[in-house]
Amino acid sequence: MLGYAPGDTLAHRLDPRTKLGVQLAFAAAAFAHTDPRGLTVLTGVTAAALWSARLHPGSVLHDFRYLLPLLAAAVLFELVTLGPPWIDLGAAVDPLLASYRTLLIVAVAAGCVRTTSARESRAAVQWAIPGKPGRLLGAGVGLVFRFLPLLRQDLAAIRDAEKARLGDQRPTQERLTSVGAAGLRRAFARSDRLATALSARCFSWNATLPRLAVGGVDAPALALAVGLAAYTFL
Repeated sequence: MLGYAPGDTLAHRLDPRTKLGVQLAFAAAAFAHTDPRGLTVLTGVTAAALWSARLHPGSVLHDFRYLLPLLAAAVLFELVTLGPPWIDLGAAVDPLLASYRTLLIVAVAAGCVRTTSARESRAAVQWAIPGKPGRLLGAGVGLVFRFLPLLRQDLAAIRDAEKARLGDQRPTQERLTSVGAAGLRRAFARSDRLATALSARCFSWNATLPRLAVGGVDAPALALAVGLAAYTFL
């Protein structure tokens, strides 16, 4: 999956709270307008978000390719019937639009993840949710952003090792069992090391986070967030 990459794009220069607001407003507008006209408008917004982060739509689809079969299955479930006419194209329209809406939300979220560091995300979450709940959620967001890429690298290394030992010629169930068991062992081992490292560093609930400041570059994005929020109720 996509992870944070340092850069100097327009999206990188935005305040993380601005990106969080745009993302939430976009998701609300997407759930409020699942019709073709609304999704056409949101497609343009998604294209602008990816352009600001210098992300190619193809790379987003590739990184989230495991989500595509689930979305396709939802459409096929409504498309195929157990009796005549066997295939109902009209029943598949709404699931198809809903699946496309999900892809748009994922693409906008990918742009935010790509351009926002874990510390900035944690600072934005703790600003939005004050007190201990915000600190707990912010710490969780930071740990997830750091932990998931490592787990993905571990799984890729396990698959490569299996392939080097001709494991790709084994039955599918055996490959899934072998990779899954090895992946779980790596995940638990990393969790133990993470817990030890947090204890050794006296993990703080009130860590020193980057200072957040809204600048002139945030004005168009904030206007977009307000527009999307208004578009939700139209």
